[in-house]
This record gives sequence, C-alpha cells and structure tokens, in this order.
Amino acid sequence: MLLNPVISKLAGKRVVLASASPRRQDILSNVGLRFEVVPSWFKETLDKSLFSAPHEYAVETAKQKALEVAKRMHMKHLKTPDIVIGADTIVTLEDAILEKPLDKQDAYNMLSRLSGKEHSVFTGVAIVHCRSQEDNQLETDIIDFYEETKVRFADLSEDLLWEYIDSGEPLDKAGGYGIQSLGGMLVESVHGDFLNVVGFPLNRFCKKLAEMYYPPSKQHIQRVKHDSIPYVETFENLSDVEKDCSSLSKTSEKHKGLRDFASSGTTSGTTTAVLQNGIEDRTKEAVRLPSKLVDLLDGFKASKTLFAASKLKVFDKLKDKGALKAMDIADKINASVHGTERLLDACVALGLLEKTHQVYRNTELADAFLVSDAEFSIHAYLAHSNDHLWHHYTYLESAVQEGTMQHLKSCGKGAEHVHGPEVKARFMRTMHCMLKITAKDIATAFDLSKYSTACDLGGSAGTLAHELACTYPEMKINVLDLPGVIEIVSDFQPAQLDSDRVTFISGNFLEDPLPKADLYILSRVVHDLPEEKLHHLLKKLSDACSTENSAVLIVEIVLDEEKKEPRALLQALSMTVGKQRSGTEYKKLLQSHGFNSVQIKYTSNLLDAILAVKR
Repeated sequence: MLLNPVISKLAGKRVVLASASPRRQDILSNVGLRFEVVPSWFKETLDKSLFSAPHEYAVETAKQKALEVAKRMHMKHLKTPDIVIGADTIVTLEDAILEKPLDKQDAYNMLSRLSGKEHSVFTGVAIVHCRSQEDNQLETDIIDFYEETKVRFADLSEDLLWEYIDSGEPLDKAGGYGIQSLGGMLVESVHGDFLNVVGFPLNRFCKKLAEMYYPPSKQHIQRVKHDSIPYVETFENLSDVEKDCSSLSKTSEKHKGLRDFASSGTTSGTTTAVLQNGIEDRTKEAVRLPSKLVDLLDGFKASKTLFAASKLKVFDKLKDKGALKAMDIADKINASVHGTERLLDACVALGLLEKTHQVYRNTELADAFLVSDAEFSIHAYLAHSNDHLWHHYTYLESAVQEGTMQHLKSCGKGAEHVHGPEVKARFMRTMHCMLKITAKDIATAFDLSKYSTACDLGGSAGTLAHELACTYPEMKINVLDLPGVIEIVSDFQPAQLDSDRVTFISGNFLEDPLPKADLYILSRVVHDLPEEKLHHLLKKLSDACSTENSAVLIVEIVLDEEKKEPRALLQALSMTVGKQRSGTEYKKLLQSHGFNSVQIKYTSNLLDAILAVKR
C-alpha cells in the first residue's frame, strides 16, 4: 500500500532527485516513481563537531542538498519543482563518521576497524515541497527523517581484506565498502533496511511521502519563505556546459515505455511524455523537448553572453556605480541602448545581474568573480575563452575528422606568431586567475610540510608557489620556466613578496638539468605533452627523486573513472597532442616510472591534485 496510493498524486508533478547516485536512482525507478535528476552543488563542508549525533549531520546535509536544487531550479531554470528529494548516507563506528578512504592503506585501516564489529549506516532524507508565490518568492515545506541500519562484519583475514582493497572498490565508498557489490562478502548480518545501506531507505520514504498527501502532519513541517535569491553556482561550472542538466531517470521494466513531464496545475488531463531514449511518443497530444537537450542547445549562447558582457566591462561599470539603467550602461560601454538592454536582460536570466524597476546591478557572484579587479576575478580567463578557445571549437568537426588542433584555421594569418610576447602575457594572466581560485585547495590537498624544497616546473607567474610558501612557512620554492616567461613575472607578484623563499629560474625543464628539490610540481603540464616527451620528463623526475619520500605533485583535471563528467572531456576536444586521464590512468603512468605511492585528490574546484611518491 505504501507508494502506490500516491503515484497518481505525483503523475502530474515535477519530482526532482537532488543526487547523481545511480543506486538511489535505481531504487526509486524500480518502484515506478518518475523523476528528473538534478545533482546538488551543495558542498558537503558542514562542521561535524556542531552536531550532537551523526544522524543529525546526515539529515542537515540532505536538507541543504535539496534546498540548493530547489532554489537553483526556481531562479535559474524558472522551473519550480513540486518536490525535491535530498539524501545523504554515512557510515559510523562508535559515533565516528567514516569517510571515503584516501588510499589503499587508509582503506585497510578503516576495514580493519570494522572487522568483527557492528557499525551503523545512517541515511538522512529531506523531502522539500515547493511553491512559487505571485511575487516570485519560493516557499518550501520540509519533511526530513533518517533511517539507521546495523551492519556486522565477519572477522576478516588479511588475505580477504587485501583482495577486496586491490579490487579498487573501497576507494570511492563511504566506510570503504559497497554492500551491493563485492563488499557484500564482508558482511555477516544486517539488521534493518538493506536498501538504506545501499543508499536510500525506500520503506520509510514511502511512508513519509504518503503522510504528505493523507494529509501532511503540519506540526512536523518546517515552513520557510525565501526572499528572491540571486542564482549562484559553484565556480567549477562557470565555463562548462552545465553538468547537472535535468536528466531522465531510468524506469523499471513495468514503466519502461514513457515518462510524464506534465507541468503542475495541469487540468486538461493531457500529459506530456517522452520515451526513455528521448524520442516523443506519437500517441500523446503534446511533446516537450527534455530540458537536458534545451540546455545543451542554448549552452553556447549563454557562454557567449557571459563573454560579451565581460569584454564590454559591464560588471566593472556596475561595480563602480552600484546600479544603473540600461541607457546609462549603454553610454558607458559605447553601445546601442536596445542592444545593451537585451544583453543586460539575458545576464539577469542567467543569474549574473539583478534587475529592479528597470535598474540593473551586479549579483554577489558577479562582484566576486566577474569584476576585472576582484581578488578572485576570472576576467582574464573569460577573455582567453572568448578570444582564443571559442575559435578552436568553431572548427570542432574538422578537429574530430583530422584528430588535430585547428590552430591555423582558428587563428588565421599570423598564426605562426602565437607564441609571441603578447600571447605569453595573455596566457599567463589566464593561468594566474585560474590558479588564484584553486591554489589553496591544491596546496592543502595533501600534507606537504615534510618537503623543505620544491620546484614548480613551468610555474609561470608563481601563483601556486606563493600559495605553498604561505601554507608551509619552512618551504622554499623555485619556479622554473622559459626566459620569455621569467622576463614578465614581476607583473604578477604579490605586494608582500618573499624573494628569499620564492625564486624564479630561466630554463627548459624538458632539456635542461632539473634543480634539486624534495618536491617537483607539474601544474597543467602533463595533459599537454605528447607521449614521448611526457615519458622523457617523468624519467627525469624519477631520476631526480633520489631521496627517500621525494615526490611529484601533479595539478590537472582528473577524469572520473567512468569518464562521464563533461568538463575535462569537453576540454579534450581541443585536440592537443596530449590527453586527459582518469585517476587510474595517472596511477599506472606514474607507477611505470617508479612512483609506487600515488594519491588522487578531487578538489571540487577547477583543478585536482595527484601526489606521486618514491619510497
């Protein structure tokens, strides 16, 4: 009786799952629930020490995930969902939350602690019911709960532990195991909801969902009225096709044919449906193109709108004056009034500007990242994307057919001068603004305090070197780059430059001997090198890492193992001579050169970090 009575209630509503977990999608799809998938961008950085019990942390995280998606869909997509489902699953032992293992040794330590013991798996769930008010405010009702399941591990032998760890499965699982996969062989007994351990407590969810419609218990509902909130997204997605465009969930065999996308409030009885593969069902009267395709179709227009507004310094003008009418902005950027107004309205729709009574002003996002002199401005990166990268992708068909970068076509005459001083300076500005955003995450991805000397190969303006110097007061860093780069690094140096700890050296790291160091750094280098040069460089580094525990820190976009995350894959389409790699591919590459301890850190920022150590 649990879910079936409310299925008809949900048939004409927009139900959204705020999770990319395929396991949660399968659990809900298999009972016939029809929903869209919009993964949350909420960063799971809540301070665990502030919660009196682990389940409270899981519930609050689930709630924040669901609310972030609800607000973003309401403001950005102008598609207020009816229900957003958020979930967060944690594994605890003696009230300590066990995260994903950092490496194999960490997985061993974690699983050894669980061996022969009973531990708890908590899933916090938030069901957010949304309504859009006449004044465009979002009102939400929130029902949240948690489920606990007790799991007991058998006494695990060393051989069994390492056999499981070597499978690679523990490294991306909270608590170091997946009960629905190979990790099931470690489990002796389960007390409670098995699906809760997989990732979603279906039984309790169905009961709570029924309570919402028969009728909801008002005394347990938290009502929140949100003011008009400007759309804010995490920075790593600013330059991408939005990776979490609403996607169709998989259906069970029973419901494999079609899925309704009727808007809430429909009274005509006509539903909009698409087949699972996105092709319309001709038996229905109306068809709606899936939002995923709509977003992809219009993605290039959104990017170009951002580039144009940045190049015309719209965000700078508004920062200076606070708020202006379209005609005033048009005068300041030397543009037509009607053209400016269209650009400004498009920026409002994208969440970059706010508009009140025909007056425009910057959002917090614009002030933080788009104003050219902001501390973490990406203005230079946008200029590089507009003036350089955009043209490469204009010839993507040719690039795919020929398998080569379309440099001559995109740059036209004079392309032979692409490495001139002006281009070097532009590229350095681009790298500088990218690394300013991500340097802190890179510097703290691993504990590098034991390395007293470092050498950043191709370190350009020294942005990462300065962050390392701030983070590790005992570390001295050399930045090695080509003479033409070193000549202009002074333009990028911070006011409080410690020239005794950060020094710049002219040289070619592919040809010249490498300076002695405990830690070598390759930032945005590996992906751009052809195989022969890459192996030559890694051999030089392996030979140079002669002291015990010397290491190489690689800074790149690391592909997810299933190669489904779009950012690095889209960048790879530029068809440079190098390649983008997954964590496993980086490990194999580095291990082939004697680095027998390789750790991967996904930072959730623009760039990820890899630490390769010779022991």
